[in-house]
Amino acid sequence: MRKTELNNSTTSVRAAVCALLTVAIFAAFAVRLFSWQIIKSDDYQDDALSSASYTMTTEAARGEILDRNGKELAVNDAGYMIIFNKLYMKEGSENEVINKLIGLMNIRHEAWIDALPIYIDENGAYSFKEGNEATVDFIKSKAMLDMNKYATAADCMSAFEERFDLEESDYTPQEKRDIISVRYNMEFKGYSNSTPYRFAENISRDMIAIVLENSQGFPGVECASTFFRFYKEGSLIPHLIGTVGAISQDEYDSLKDKGYTLDDIVGKSGIESALEENLKGTGGEKRITKTSDGAIVDEVETVRAVPGDTVYLTIDSKLQEATNKALAKNVTEAGKNYSDCVAGAAVMLDVNDFSVLACSTYPSFDVQKYMTDEKYYTQLITDEKLPLFDRALTGNFIVGSTFKPCVAAAGLEEGVITSSSTIFCSQNYDYYKTDIIKCMGYHSSQNVEQALANSCNYYFAEVGRRLGIESMDFYAEKFGLGVNTGIEIYESRGILAGRDSEIWYEGNTCQAAIGQSDNAFTPIQLATYAATVANDGVRLRTHFVDKITDYTKNETKLDNSLQPEVVETVGVSTENMRTVKSGMRKVVTSGTAKDVFAKYKVAIAAKTGTAENIGSDNVTFIAFAPYDDPQVALAVVIEHGGNGKYSMNTAKAMLDAYFAETQKR
Repeated sequence: MRKTELNNSTTSVRAAVCALLTVAIFAAFAVRLFSWQIIKSDDYQDDALSSASYTMTTEAARGEILDRNGKELAVNDAGYMIIFNKLYMKEGSENEVINKLIGLMNIRHEAWIDALPIYIDENGAYSFKEGNEATVDFIKSKAMLDMNKYATAADCMSAFEERFDLEESDYTPQEKRDIISVRYNMEFKGYSNSTPYRFAENISRDMIAIVLENSQGFPGVECASTFFRFYKEGSLIPHLIGTVGAISQDEYDSLKDKGYTLDDIVGKSGIESALEENLKGTGGEKRITKTSDGAIVDEVETVRAVPGDTVYLTIDSKLQEATNKALAKNVTEAGKNYSDCVAGAAVMLDVNDFSVLACSTYPSFDVQKYMTDEKYYTQLITDEKLPLFDRALTGNFIVGSTFKPCVAAAGLEEGVITSSSTIFCSQNYDYYKTDIIKCMGYHSSQNVEQALANSCNYYFAEVGRRLGIESMDFYAEKFGLGVNTGIEIYESRGILAGRDSEIWYEGNTCQAAIGQSDNAFTPIQLATYAATVANDGVRLRTHFVDKITDYTKNETKLDNSLQPEVVETVGVSTENMRTVKSGMRKVVTSGTAKDVFAKYKVAIAAKTGTAENIGSDNVTFIAFAPYDDPQVALAVVIEHGGNGKYSMNTAKAMLDAYFAETQKR
């Protein structure tokens, strides 16, 4: 009994102690809250009013672009820039700081961002720079100076001087002009407490050191490390990789809801543009607290920047390099005999998934120099040979007899010919007396395989007449001719005779059947067409992107090799496709390509083409290999090449490079 009483007594004591502690704790909180809210409320209110917090975005590294084997093509190169930070810059000091800084930059021959489309001409007068009409219109608009459209450059400069407190200054006209250029661009780019302004990019270390040494005279001027786009081996695939540049007003208007700012860099062409959403990355944020007297009291990263994704292309750099060299060599050699031959293109696909292994255009350019060398850029845009023109993807070429396998497949499937039926070639096809088609030989009676081997115009003119243009175009589109292939970047649709012709006569159908008339296709369409023949009439989506991973390359977000996308089934029976491929094999063993490929180490199937146009003939070539187990398909077009050996020699070098690589694996 006593034991029970003792336990109850102990429990009561413990409960009392806990109750007292709880009361004491709440009493302490009450005293502290009373002190904060009543006694010291004015002090805390003064602190809150005397400080302000600003959120600034931090830059995310742009995703990199690699080839299929991980070779770096477009990467980020560390560099330096000079920025203006409004949080640190004394109000009213902008003009003085800008003038001093530009003076230092000019002494060192360093470039600063000069965005004003107004200059001082040889007569000392202000003039608008040519080619900047859109920017000039913006300057005159209500969004900037609110002037009428007839305002002169001098009128605009007077308005700017008033706007930026330069009217009574002692600066020279050139100094005023340069200060206005920076002040105008600062305003245009949204310079504010939360948005710094980039004054200069890609600055040398020496210039950075000079700015740091003179930091006392440059309040608000900061030197920062950043990343700049660098294109390794810039001449390898410049048209495909594309370029980046400062965001335009139109681009900003369409992208601002996705977090873009007027200070951003965006893809302008090629993969850089097509995969902008993947490559961009997501900027971070940092919070900066500043007192009323301008002192920074706190700086905290609140959101970490996430770099863009890494994009692996399907391109094999070694095959691409070999293709570039072969194409350049053969265009140059053809040009010695045919003076109007200056250009060409070549494409190779993997038949297994229609991934692009090589895609070459000649003449070409160096994208790194294009982005950094103004003289080189001017040279490119004035070159009459048009090196910036992507002939492989957007060049529409008359392709000649390489169109005939498509006509053969259509004729067989539609029953207007059989594998054994023959047509007699008497050289001049004159079914339409006003549109006589001349054959390059007198082939007598021949079946479809023989007609493919001999590239008989007479035979295919008759097959085309029997088919009709609508039926022929139906199969052409199925094979990928005159339609987009599905690649990720811009491509031409091509031109399909009949469908795209303004005027059409029955006799034109026979011309179209031999690859003439209005037919004009891109090299990548020809390669897709050859791969579709090799793949027994199943056309997959042609593509440049192999896979996409996160920046670290550890997480795969997209893998195009896992499940190739079927775009079209041609609808030609296996037996008929076998007949067409057999005829293409005979092109090599006994026909128009035997001189180059009859003894080639790997059995291939092919079709040659010589297309009449203004000037020397285009020479074209399509092929797939190996014949019994197709792995690759290719197309070569040499504009005004004159002689088919140049397109065939280019293709041979491409195949040599491919099989040399496969033997190493």
